[in-house]
Amino acid sequence: MRLALVFPGQGSQSVGMGHALTHAAAVAVFRTADTALGEPLSALIADGPAERLDQTEHAQPAILATSMAIYRVWSDAAATAGLPAPIAFAGHSMGQYSAMVAAGVLDFPDAIRLARVRGTLMQASPDGAMAAIIGLEDARIPELEAIGSAEGVFTVANRNSPGQIVVSGARAAVQAAADAAKGLGAKRGLVLPVSVAAHSPLMAGAADAMRGELADITFRDPIAPLLANADARPLTTGEACREELIEHLTRGVDWVRAIQALTAHGADTFVEIGPGKVLTNLIRRIAPDVRTLASDDPSAATGLADPGSLLDQPAATE
Repeated sequence: MRLALVFPGQGSQSVGMGHALTHAAAVAVFRTADTALGEPLSALIADGPAERLDQTEHAQPAILATSMAIYRVWSDAAATAGLPAPIAFAGHSMGQYSAMVAAGVLDFPDAIRLARVRGTLMQASPDGAMAAIIGLEDARIPELEAIGSAEGVFTVANRNSPGQIVVSGARAAVQAAADAAKGLGAKRGLVLPVSVAAHSPLMAGAADAMRGELADITFRDPIAPLLANADARPLTTGEACREELIEHLTRGVDWVRAIQALTAHGADTFVEIGPGKVLTNLIRRIAPDVRTLASDDPSAATGLADPGSLLDQPAATE
């Protein structure tokens, strides 16, 4: 078994996430988050309201805290079950912060404060929009880009799985692309209920500000490679990880390429560490033969899926 850990980004949050985690290590993570931020983030995660939790400046540190609470408990359970150490880490968008804490690059208190700053800067960026485009063939994406770009700043923000992309940029540009999507063969073009144009040039100001925020933070070399969001290149030094957290604000997330790179590197088992199972579902579409597991299981006594269940799944090579 060659294990890769993946960490979700914004959009996976929900009120009550991680509520079943009563393990001391998880409780300690939430307590540390509250102390680092100087406010009861754990109470917002537990009780909402959802409208406040969904705000970018709260959602991002909340997902990080929950992901790390799950990770601390998961790590102990995985070692007990006899699972090997991961060969790589990858985070989807702000999930990179979770991946970097798990990989030993960042200290959790630093990461939670940075996630709050990141979310605040993104929320304060120029108004924009995003849209999900479902069922569009890759060959037609350049046409979609041309239509959007004719109306203003426009880019492909996420390539999440075959036939599923998210576009981002100026509102008029995104709306034009969403309106044209069906004519290009897509099943749907849906403008999302957000005002932040993530992973687009409209985040340039936020990226510049984050460079200053990151300047005095200690970054260590990861214990195993991380993958860059835009091009899936391996990040093997602390300085490369620092640059990633700046660059990925204005560049896209190619999740298809990341999973393909990990499987090419030999990963045959993927565990999503964090709330929900969005990434698990995407991975099953990208690489249907690998083992997958979403660690978040609120119905389980520990709040976690059983790590040992991976040992019962056949390997992709069998």
